[in-house]
Amino acid sequence: MRLAVNGDTSYCYTNNREIDPLKETVVFIHGSGMDHTVWTLASRHFARHGRNVVAVDLPGHGRSSGELRPTIEAMADWIIDILDALNIERAALAGHSLGSLVSLECAARYPGRIRAIALVGTTAPMPVSDAILDAARNNDHAAFDMLTQWGYSKRHLYGGNRNSGIWMVGNTLRLYERAAPGVLYNDMNACNNYSNGLAQAPAVQCPALMVLGAEDRLTPNRRTRPLQEALPDVEVVILPGAGHTIMVEEPNALLNALHKVL
Repeated sequence: MRLAVNGDTSYCYTNNREIDPLKETVVFIHGSGMDHTVWTLASRHFARHGRNVVAVDLPGHGRSSGELRPTIEAMADWIIDILDALNIERAALAGHSLGSLVSLECAARYPGRIRAIALVGTTAPMPVSDAILDAARNNDHAAFDMLTQWGYSKRHLYGGNRNSGIWMVGNTLRLYERAAPGVLYNDMNACNNYSNGLAQAPAVQCPALMVLGAEDRLTPNRRTRPLQEALPDVEVVILPGAGHTIMVEEPNALLNALHKVL
């Protein structure tokens, strides 16, 4: 589905279904340098279970036009613009990595519009290494390589996809490679600069779920404790064997966890 939002064309995947404002809605938000396709399985699943699903391409990502949003706060405001364009009063948000910060900020800024949040592969703050930032700034392929290498658990770097013939690492690299120049740096810089997460967390009035990979090397579990303690109503699910790229490493376990709030 393509929508006119703030003079730009914005794309969201809806499982080829019309949006019914009377149904509960789930908005899926991708991570840095990615697009809506990372949420295809979850989107189809919740669509089959009677929800509106809206898997977005953030501005300047995937099939969405418009200027990149340089901050988490601006991305959170854009999510509300999408809800307004679809005539949706309230929605649940599920975000991965960058998308988790957008979900957190959106729920804190607009408590009347968000009924639940699922934060997947998350932590706050979410610092990014200088090596990755420098490579992304220079549109150096090394940024893609580092994020892919560190984004998977060591076990899944060698394969193991439950869908025969699909190479997880290769798919992730192709996603990064098809992003426009500057997109990955914009997103990683936004994550690195977002310092308000812990301050905003107490303002989240809806139920929150944190889904974490036990072997996540980009947002390690040990860093998540402050956010867990700052959120007023949170449940934490840790998936054994998963790294940061949870949607493809443990897709079925993730779906089971998402049912807790979505």
